[in-house]
Amino acid sequence: MVTRFLTDVPVDIDRDTARLRAAEELSGSAYQNAKPSWLSEAFSWVLEKLLSFLDTVDGVVPGGIFAVLLLVVVLIVLVVVIRVRSGPLATSAKSGRAVFAGQRKASGEHRKAAEEAASRGDFDDAVREIFRAVVRSLEERALLDEKSGRTADEAALEAGRLLLDVADPLRAGARLFDDVHYGGIPATEAGYRSLSELDERCRRARPVALAAG
Repeated sequence: MVTRFLTDVPVDIDRDTARLRAAEELSGSAYQNAKPSWLSEAFSWVLEKLLSFLDTVDGVVPGGIFAVLLLVVVLIVLVVVIRVRSGPLATSAKSGRAVFAGQRKASGEHRKAAEEAASRGDFDDAVREIFRAVVRSLEERALLDEKSGRTADEAALEAGRLLLDVADPLRAGARLFDDVHYGGIPATEAGYRSLSELDERCRRARPVALAAG
């Protein structure tokens, strides 16, 4: 009995033997089954790198990661604004607000259509057609070139440079056209009458270049 007890007492082993015993133990099925998968290890590595990056940013950039996120948001907003104002989005938005949607008609035809719409109480259509008559009449007099996709504001600005006496009424007429045609604001008889008067004034007005001569 004493002899067996003494043989069970652990004895000191050298370093190489201990390493070998540990390797044999870790290679057992119990340890291998408990070992994390390569996906878990990859996720842990990415998470570690991300946390390290955030710590670096937090220490270098004033305001930390929140300042960086705010800067990114501001840059995205700036890019969107620039594209809306000067890029394809601006071209699309402008073409969507053109005075003439299809083939141009003579100013007299637009004028007649406006009168017929007003007579039946359709002042929305009357406002649209009478403003188109104004712009078409200016094109027929070569005060405006026949440019596709011209908006009401552009027509008023370009014509107002030559017809100074009606420059302000032209801008007001352009706003009324946009409000009714694109803004969905109901037109009134008074609005239609004001554009009819603008039509008459534009037909009588002389451009500044001719008036100076």
